[in-house]
Amino acid sequence: MRKGITAFVLALGVALPTASMAQEGTAAGVAGGAATGAVLGGPVGAAAGAVAGGVAGTLMAPPKQVKEYVVRDERPSIAYEGEVVVGKPLPKTVEVYRVPDSDYSYTVVNNRRYIVDNDRTVVEVVQ
Repeated sequence: MRKGITAFVLALGVALPTASMAQEGTAAGVAGGAATGAVLGGPVGAAAGAVAGGVAGTLMAPPKQVKEYVVRDERPSIAYEGEVVVGKPLPKTVEVYRVPDSDYSYTVVNNRRYIVDNDRTVVEVVQ
């Protein structure tokens, strides 16, 4: 039974990578995977989910070059009343800037930098 739960949790961690998308890649993936695994399979599921989430979180994190560009590039910060949340898309009213030679863009909102994907979904907070 435990092997079945472990296999299921591992498959879930690979099949649903958005569950582990968060601000710090691997660390957030481990935490998210462990929480999902614990719900589905108790302590054994938590351990398996942590491993799967860590792998998925690492795979989902933008490359180092993207983060470095986002920190270096100078753009004005915009004031925004709403909440900017990792895993959620930005409203169309928030301007984003393309990161050259990548599939990512970024924005600066309330003096924080956010990396977004092609669908304007926030994938990481840089600053």
